[in-house]
Amino acid sequence: MDKKIEILFRNSCLLVLLALVLSSSLWADGWLLLGPDGGDARSMAYDPRNPDHVYLGTSTGSMFVSSDGGRNWSRFAHLGPGDNLVLDHIVIDPKSPDTIFVSAWSVQDQRSGNIFRSRDGGKTWASLPGIHASSVRALAMSASDSHILAAGTLDGVFRSKDGGDSWERISPASQAEIRNIESIAIDPKDPNVIYAGTWHLAWKTSDGGVTWNHINKGMIDDSDVFSIIVDPTNPSVLYASACSGIYKSNLAGELFQKIQGIPFSARRTRILKQDPVDTNVVYAGTTQGLWKTVDAGKNWKQMSNSEIVVNDVLVDPRNSAHLLLATDRGGVMASSDGGSSFSSSNHGYTHRQVTTILADKNAPGTILVGVANDREWGGVFSIRVDGQQWQQKSTGLGGRDVFALKQAANGALIAGTNRGIFILDRNGSAWRSINNVRGEDPPPSAKGTKKKSPAPAAAGVLREAKVNDIEVAPDRWLAATSVGLFVSTDEGKIWMGRPVVERKEFVSVQSQKGLVAAATRTEILVSEDGGGSWQVATLPQKLASIRGVTVTPQTEILVVSREGAFRSSDAGKTFARMVNGLPNEDLSSISYDESGEALLATSLSSGVIFRSDDGGRTWQHGLDSGYPLRRIKEVQGRMVAATPFDGVIIQQ
Repeated sequence: MDKKIEILFRNSCLLVLLALVLSSSLWADGWLLLGPDGGDARSMAYDPRNPDHVYLGTSTGSMFVSSDGGRNWSRFAHLGPGDNLVLDHIVIDPKSPDTIFVSAWSVQDQRSGNIFRSRDGGKTWASLPGIHASSVRALAMSASDSHILAAGTLDGVFRSKDGGDSWERISPASQAEIRNIESIAIDPKDPNVIYAGTWHLAWKTSDGGVTWNHINKGMIDDSDVFSIIVDPTNPSVLYASACSGIYKSNLAGELFQKIQGIPFSARRTRILKQDPVDTNVVYAGTTQGLWKTVDAGKNWKQMSNSEIVVNDVLVDPRNSAHLLLATDRGGVMASSDGGSSFSSSNHGYTHRQVTTILADKNAPGTILVGVANDREWGGVFSIRVDGQQWQQKSTGLGGRDVFALKQAANGALIAGTNRGIFILDRNGSAWRSINNVRGEDPPPSAKGTKKKSPAPAAAGVLREAKVNDIEVAPDRWLAATSVGLFVSTDEGKIWMGRPVVERKEFVSVQSQKGLVAAATRTEILVSEDGGGSWQVATLPQKLASIRGVTVTPQTEILVVSREGAFRSSDAGKTFARMVNGLPNEDLSSISYDESGEALLATSLSSGVIFRSDDGGRTWQHGLDSGYPLRRIKEVQGRMVAATPFDGVIIQQ
């Protein structure tokens, strides 16, 4: 379950004057989104002219669109310069549906965000002056006058009377309690009446912000108000959801009564949504599934699996039985029977964090990928690159994140997860744990230092460790983990290891012919005797974010980091920066392509694939995928790449 982020940064916001938007055809010129489908979905809205036309907002600045009521999706736009904007609200002008507003806040800088507007149906977008760079957590449009909008930010409530061209703050700057706005609602008949839910109860103005009243009577005092809705047929009736439950007022907020029927464990209700035809029907999207009342809140029924975290609910105005849910990890879920049953509706919606790619040696043309942050919807997936459907291969992983995938000589698959190492035997149906550690194994030491007798290994030390990388060599397996570097000489049955030279947070490890290179976030450790003794390499500059280490068949050591790429030809004794044709920062991976006997490099700030045929001395710009890239593989003559948030892409 996600928790509300309450720690706010005080540094100044990053200024972004325009949001550059790329259509899916431009982003994927020469490349196809392969999947796996699904992932986090944050917000939805339908076109008033055609409710089959549905917009979807994500947690990384990307928008998707469906033209068939949510059955199929395609990439629509990307707002902002990076991938850190959460698109929590999409509002469409019913009188001019080509005018679309999207509110956003930044994960990277909690106080930063924007409202974006398109006047041409999403072809072009611009951030709006007057509220630019504000962390916008709520957005509403007046039903009686679509030129009037209200926005809730961490700094207070803002209003526009001219369709977003200009904004004014209508909550008092001196009133510290009318800040941290999480929800906003406008009376459907009187746009001067505005409700604002904060991280501590709710407020109301009846005169466009001249005066404000604390509407907390009947609410538990420590309530965070996540969602407020006003009945369009009777504005005296409103609902508010909070961490302490769901409340209803029949007196325009003057008095609330807590609605019974939803268990205490599901109290974090992220979204409330009324049926546009039958206002007695209200849906509550919670961190433990979807709930529904058909009698205006008297009785509630849980409609979905309690494992589903619901971020938004969309009710088809032509057919109230047709529902769409935007969920964490599960993407879009659809119901055609008013919520009695749901099925995944993610075809074309790919919003996955793919961490690693493996070409299956047992099945040429098949790739396997590891996925993070998706729990039961994640783990490991496989697909043939000729276009077959993805197959989830996660039984036994228990919802763990997968950060490394390797294959043993006998065809078994090895996975490094956020909690230990697992193996899937060839033709096996379930992963099994291989985390047995020898308790009295001496730790590796630096050259010239005396080995110290270690304390016995703690029970479950590897079982609970984050395993960032695995190397499968002919004579040993190596694992780079959050608690040290581990080695197995019996194909994972028993592991030995501990911190190396007092370093324990390892992110990458590779080896060739007895030469082993292991990376922490800031240092490279090198062993020339298979891990018996170690030395800390001297890098040309201080690094803060090493992302990987590669040892080539020629025993050259390559390092990629946020600060650039470096190369050593003398077993790590000296390193030189690689600059000839390679970006000087934000590298994400360098891998050795056995089929082409070349090095391939990727970057998180560029979609270009870089290639070197001389061991990294010089680099050539290759294909531009249009996506930032984490990893790259060549499979049967086609490039397959992992993106940070858009799953796997493949060269056409």
